Amino acid sequence: MQATATHKHTILIVDDNTEILEFLQDDLEEQYTILTATSVKKALPYFEQEMITLVISDILMPETDGLEFCCMIKSNIELSHIPVILLTAKNGVPAKIEGLEQGADAYIEKPFSPEHLQVQIANLLSNRHRLRSYFSSFPLSTIHSMAHSSADEQFLNKLHQVIVQHLDDPDLDVDLLSTKLFISKPTLYRKIKSIADMTPGELITVTRLKKSAEYLAEQKYSITEISVMVGFNSATHFGRCFQKQFGMSPSKFLIQGQSE
Repeated sequence: MQATATHKHTILIVDDNTEILEFLQDDLEEQYTILTATSVKKALPYFEQEMITLVISDILMPETDGLEFCCMIKSNIELSHIPVILLTAKNGVPAKIEGLEQGADAYIEKPFSPEHLQVQIANLLSNRHRLRSYFSSFPLSTIHSMAHSSADEQFLNKLHQVIVQHLDDPDLDVDLLSTKLFISKPTLYRKIKSIADMTPGELITVTRLKKSAEYLAEQKYSITEISVMVGFNSATHFGRCFQKQFGMSPSKFLIQGQSE
């Protein structure tokens, strides 16, 4: 196993064929941190130990096959955000449909070109990056825009509800989120970091600012009133945070809304 490099995405590859594992690792390790396992049972501990960005799995494996593995990932609220690429020797539309029905994000038939796999990986990761950027940069974009599965959407809904319910509490933190969501702090951190590329604390701040944008758009409250409503102790600090996050001051955002 290779040591995790913080500047690289971490990809977990699962295949009972060691030659394929070695081939894929050799092909991908220049760009990504690669973890390998010859069975689903051996792969599962990695999810507790590492920040897995993407999973590549063969379908035809003994004990637990790739379809079951994909279903396990996509139905687990702690893992459902992780994109899955399935590899298979099965040809034809029915086999592909079977894989996609289990929640696979991409389906590649063997034999495949390394370039094809590289492009699929890059597309999945860049798409997630674009959604994160859209969410964090646009004041009125919603947290649901980052969901990639129904399990993700349920998690993000619950997370958003808890934050909004405690929005005016300056002491809202990861401990409260962990308690309300019945998720351990390490798991919550990994989940939020993987979906939003933020810490829980950063997501709380962004949610406060987005809620403030909603209030500003309603044009019912002053900027000072809104800063208190969303949990900032100082209107000046609120203004600085809003400017840093969205590239404009609250007053400029308010003026834009009035002119539309």
